[in-house]
Amino acid sequence: MPAPAYAHLTPAEKLDLIGELWDSIEAKHIPLTPEQATELDHRYATLDDDAKQARDALAVFNDLTAHYR
Repeated sequence: MPAPAYAHLTPAEKLDLIGELWDSIEAKHIPLTPEQATELDHRYATLDDDAKQARDALAVFNDLTAHYR
């Protein structure tokens, strides 16, 4: 059996290729289970409320750094 056409790629190049392949798939072609669809619907419905409770990543980092010093 011949080596795959991507066998010569470095690990970084393979990861880039995976990303390019993934990005080339239209969302409508990615199947979801009913449970995943329900969870996405729930997250979308609560997006605005959740955003009001969000914290800046730097503030979280600073709090964690201060707590665990």
